[in-house]
Amino acid sequence: MPPLDDSAIERILFVTAHPDDLDFGAGGTIAQWSDKGIEISYYVCTNGDQGGVDPSVDRSEMPKIRQQEQRDAGKVLGVSDIHFLNYVDGHLVPTIELRKEIVRAIRKVRPQRMVIQNPERNWERIFSSHPDHMAAAEAAMQAVYPDAGNPFAFEDLLKKEGLEPWTVQEVWVMSPNEVNHVVDITQTMDRKLAAIRSHVSQTAHAPELDDRVREWGTRNAEAQGLGEGKYAETFRVVATA
Repeated sequence: MPPLDDSAIERILFVTAHPDDLDFGAGGTIAQWSDKGIEISYYVCTNGDQGGVDPSVDRSEMPKIRQQEQRDAGKVLGVSDIHFLNYVDGHLVPTIELRKEIVRAIRKVRPQRMVIQNPERNWERIFSSHPDHMAAAEAAMQAVYPDAGNPFAFEDLLKKEGLEPWTVQEVWVMSPNEVNHVVDITQTMDRKLAAIRSHVSQTAHAPELDDRVREWGTRNAEAQGLGEGKYAETFRVVATA
Protein backbone atom coordinates (compact mmCIF):
# COMPACT_ATOMS: atom_id res chain seq x y z
CA MET A 1 0.00 0.00 0.00
CA PRO A 2 1.48 3.42 -0.95
CA PRO A 3 1.80 6.10 1.74
CA LEU A 4 -0.82 8.75 2.18
CA ASP A 5 -0.31 11.77 -0.04
CA ASP A 6 1.30 14.64 1.83
CA SER A 7 -1.75 16.76 0.99
CA ALA A 8 -3.73 14.53 3.38
CA ILE A 9 -1.28 15.09 6.24
CA GLU A 10 -1.72 17.95 8.70
CA ARG A 11 0.48 16.76 11.58
CA ILE A 12 3.48 14.44 11.88
CA LEU A 13 4.97 13.11 15.12
CA PHE A 14 8.57 11.93 15.41
CA VAL A 15 9.64 9.71 18.30
CA THR A 16 13.36 8.97 18.54
CA ALA A 17 15.88 7.90 21.16
CA HIS A 18 18.46 10.70 20.99
CA PRO A 19 18.93 14.26 19.79
CA ASP A 20 20.26 14.11 16.20
CA ASP A 21 18.69 10.72 15.37
CA LEU A 22 15.92 12.23 13.28
CA ASP A 23 18.26 14.65 11.51
CA PHE A 24 20.45 11.77 10.37
CA GLY A 25 17.50 9.56 9.49
CA ALA A 26 15.07 11.99 7.90
CA GLY A 27 16.44 15.55 7.86
CA GLY A 28 15.94 16.05 4.13
CA THR A 29 12.39 14.69 4.27
CA ILE A 30 11.54 16.84 7.29
CA ALA A 31 12.63 19.96 5.40
CA GLN A 32 10.27 19.09 2.54
CA TRP A 33 7.35 18.46 4.88
CA SER A 34 7.84 21.68 6.81
CA ASP A 35 8.07 23.62 3.54
CA LYS A 36 4.61 22.26 2.71
CA GLY A 37 3.22 23.69 5.94
CA ILE A 38 2.79 20.36 7.71
CA GLU A 39 3.00 20.68 11.50
CA ILE A 40 5.87 18.57 12.84
CA SER A 41 6.50 17.59 16.46
CA TYR A 42 9.58 15.92 17.94
CA TYR A 43 9.51 13.79 21.08
CA VAL A 44 13.04 12.72 21.99
CA CYS A 45 13.23 10.00 24.64
CA THR A 46 16.70 10.71 26.07
CA ASN A 47 18.92 13.77 26.31
CA GLY A 48 21.87 12.01 24.71
CA ASP A 49 23.92 12.55 27.84
CA GLN A 50 26.39 9.77 26.97
CA GLY A 51 27.21 11.53 23.69
CA GLY A 52 30.00 13.92 22.82
CA VAL A 53 33.76 13.38 22.57
CA ASP A 54 35.25 16.39 24.38
CA PRO A 55 36.49 15.22 27.84
CA SER A 56 36.65 18.82 29.08
CA VAL A 57 32.85 19.17 28.94
CA ASP A 58 31.17 18.70 32.32
CA ARG A 59 28.98 15.63 31.80
CA SER A 60 26.23 17.18 33.90
CA GLU A 61 25.95 19.90 31.24
CA MET A 62 25.54 17.50 28.33
CA PRO A 63 21.72 17.16 28.54
CA LYS A 64 21.32 20.94 28.31
CA ILE A 65 23.85 21.15 25.48
CA ARG A 66 22.21 18.44 23.43
CA GLN A 67 18.70 19.77 23.94
CA GLN A 68 19.78 23.17 22.64
CA GLU A 69 21.54 21.56 19.69
CA GLN A 70 18.32 19.78 18.77
CA ARG A 71 16.39 23.05 18.95
CA ASP A 72 19.02 24.68 16.73
CA ALA A 73 18.73 21.83 14.24
CA GLY A 74 14.96 22.16 14.32
CA LYS A 75 15.23 25.79 13.28
CA VAL A 76 17.20 24.76 10.20
CA LEU A 77 14.41 22.40 9.14
CA GLY A 78 11.48 24.58 10.22
CA VAL A 79 10.50 22.68 13.39
CA SER A 80 9.96 24.32 16.77
CA ASP A 81 7.65 21.90 18.64
CA ILE A 82 10.37 19.87 20.35
CA HIS A 83 9.99 17.88 23.57
CA PHE A 84 12.34 15.75 25.67
CA LEU A 85 11.20 12.85 27.85
CA ASN A 86 14.45 12.97 29.88
CA TYR A 87 15.27 9.27 30.05
CA VAL A 88 18.91 8.34 30.67
CA ASP A 89 20.95 7.82 27.52
CA GLY A 90 22.02 4.20 27.11
CA HIS A 91 19.43 2.91 29.58
CA LEU A 92 16.29 3.14 27.45
CA VAL A 93 14.00 0.10 27.46
CA PRO A 94 10.43 -0.25 26.13
CA THR A 95 8.71 -0.05 29.50
CA ILE A 96 5.03 0.50 30.16
CA GLU A 97 5.97 3.95 31.50
CA LEU A 98 7.70 4.96 28.26
CA ARG A 99 4.86 3.52 26.23
CA LYS A 100 2.35 5.60 28.21
CA GLU A 101 4.37 8.79 27.63
CA ILE A 102 4.32 8.15 23.89
CA VAL A 103 0.57 7.46 23.98
CA ARG A 104 0.19 10.82 25.73
CA ALA A 105 2.24 12.48 22.99
CA ILE A 106 0.16 10.86 20.26
CA ARG A 107 -3.09 11.97 21.83
CA LYS A 108 -1.78 15.52 22.28
CA VAL A 109 -0.35 15.92 18.78
CA ARG A 110 -3.01 13.79 16.99
CA PRO A 111 -0.79 13.01 13.99
CA GLN A 112 -1.93 11.32 10.82
CA ARG A 113 1.66 10.15 10.26
CA MET A 114 4.27 9.05 12.77
CA VAL A 115 8.00 8.53 12.15
CA ILE A 116 10.09 6.20 14.28
CA GLN A 117 13.40 4.37 14.25
CA ASN A 118 13.96 0.79 13.23
CA PRO A 119 12.88 -1.66 15.97
CA GLU A 120 14.78 -4.51 14.27
CA ARG A 121 18.46 -5.26 14.61
CA ASN A 122 20.48 -4.75 11.43
CA TRP A 123 23.06 -7.53 11.37
CA GLU A 124 24.88 -6.06 8.35
CA ARG A 125 25.33 -2.59 9.90
CA ILE A 126 25.38 -3.28 13.63
CA PHE A 127 26.30 0.33 14.52
CA SER A 128 22.87 1.39 13.32
CA SER A 129 21.20 -0.90 15.86
CA HIS A 130 21.76 1.08 19.06
CA PRO A 131 19.71 -0.51 21.87
CA ASP A 132 18.11 2.86 22.63
CA HIS A 133 16.96 3.17 18.99
CA MET A 134 15.29 -0.21 19.06
CA ALA A 135 13.73 0.44 22.47
CA ALA A 136 12.26 3.79 21.40
CA ALA A 137 10.91 2.25 18.21
CA GLU A 138 9.37 -0.76 19.95
CA ALA A 139 7.69 1.42 22.59
CA ALA A 140 6.41 3.76 19.87
CA MET A 141 4.86 0.92 17.86
CA GLN A 142 3.21 -0.47 20.98
CA ALA A 143 1.85 3.00 21.70
CA VAL A 144 0.42 3.25 18.18
CA TYR A 145 -1.12 -0.20 18.47
CA PRO A 146 -2.88 -1.17 20.58
CA ASP A 147 -2.92 1.79 22.98
CA ALA A 148 -3.33 5.24 21.44
CA GLY A 149 -6.73 4.58 19.91
CA ASN A 150 -8.10 2.51 22.79
CA PRO A 151 -10.11 4.47 25.39
CA PHE A 152 -9.54 1.67 27.90
CA ALA A 153 -5.74 1.80 27.65
CA PHE A 154 -4.18 4.11 30.24
CA GLU A 155 -7.65 5.29 31.21
CA ASP A 156 -6.31 8.15 33.34
CA LEU A 157 -5.08 9.89 30.17
CA LEU A 158 -8.71 10.28 29.15
CA LYS A 159 -10.38 10.61 32.55
CA LYS A 160 -7.83 12.88 34.25
CA GLU A 161 -6.06 14.62 31.36
CA GLY A 162 -8.89 14.75 28.83
CA LEU A 163 -6.76 13.18 26.10
CA GLU A 164 -9.13 11.52 23.65
CA PRO A 165 -8.06 8.33 21.84
CA TRP A 166 -6.38 8.86 18.48
CA THR A 167 -5.55 6.45 15.68
CA VAL A 168 -2.35 7.12 13.72
CA GLN A 169 -3.01 6.27 10.09
CA GLU A 170 0.53 5.29 9.10
CA VAL A 171 3.98 4.84 10.60
CA TRP A 172 7.21 5.52 8.70
CA VAL A 173 10.24 3.55 9.90
CA MET A 174 13.53 5.32 9.19
CA SER A 175 16.42 3.38 7.63
CA PRO A 176 14.57 0.05 7.74
CA ASN A 177 15.92 -3.38 6.95
CA GLU A 178 13.30 -3.69 4.21
CA VAL A 179 12.59 -0.51 2.23
CA ASN A 180 9.23 0.11 0.57
CA HIS A 181 9.40 3.89 0.13
CA VAL A 182 12.11 6.36 -0.86
CA VAL A 183 12.19 10.16 -0.71
CA ASP A 184 14.39 12.13 -3.11
CA ILE A 185 16.14 14.71 -0.90
CA THR A 186 18.50 16.10 -3.51
CA GLN A 187 17.06 19.60 -3.12
CA THR A 188 17.15 19.52 0.69
CA MET A 189 20.42 17.68 1.32
CA ASP A 190 22.24 20.89 2.25
CA ARG A 191 19.65 21.62 4.93
CA LYS A 192 19.95 18.08 6.26
CA LEU A 193 23.72 18.56 6.54
CA ALA A 194 23.26 21.92 8.26
CA ALA A 195 20.85 20.37 10.76
CA ILE A 196 23.31 17.58 11.50
CA ARG A 197 26.11 20.11 11.94
CA SER A 198 23.96 21.91 14.52
CA HIS A 199 24.77 19.01 16.84
CA VAL A 200 28.21 20.48 17.46
CA SER A 201 29.07 18.28 20.43
CA GLN A 202 28.61 15.22 18.22
CA THR A 203 30.01 16.41 14.90
CA ALA A 204 32.72 19.04 15.36
CA HIS A 205 35.41 16.35 15.53
CA ALA A 206 34.38 14.80 12.19
CA PRO A 207 35.34 17.02 9.23
CA GLU A 208 34.60 14.14 6.85
CA LEU A 209 31.00 13.81 8.05
CA ASP A 210 29.39 15.78 5.20
CA ASP A 211 31.02 13.49 2.64
CA ARG A 212 29.93 10.42 4.58
CA VAL A 213 26.31 11.55 4.79
CA ARG A 214 26.30 12.40 1.08
CA GLU A 215 27.68 8.94 0.37
CA TRP A 216 24.85 7.36 2.35
CA GLY A 217 22.32 9.46 0.45
CA THR A 218 23.88 8.53 -2.88
CA ARG A 219 23.86 4.85 -2.00
CA ASN A 220 20.17 5.03 -1.05
CA ALA A 221 19.28 6.79 -4.30
CA GLU A 222 21.18 4.34 -6.47
CA ALA A 223 19.75 1.30 -4.67
CA GLN A 224 16.23 2.61 -5.23
CA GLY A 225 16.78 3.47 -8.88
CA LEU A 226 16.77 7.28 -8.65
CA GLY A 227 19.86 7.61 -10.81
CA GLU A 228 23.17 9.42 -10.58
CA GLY A 229 23.55 12.74 -8.80
CA LYS A 230 20.61 12.09 -6.47
CA TYR A 231 20.35 11.76 -2.70
CA ALA A 232 17.62 9.83 -0.91
CA GLU A 233 16.30 8.76 2.48
CA THR A 234 14.63 5.38 2.88
CA PHE A 235 11.62 4.24 4.88
CA ARG A 236 9.26 1.38 5.49
CA VAL A 237 5.73 2.73 5.50
CA VAL A 238 3.30 0.71 7.65
CA ALA A 239 -0.46 1.24 7.39
CA THR A 240 -1.96 1.25 10.89
CA ALA A 241 -5.57 2.25 10.25
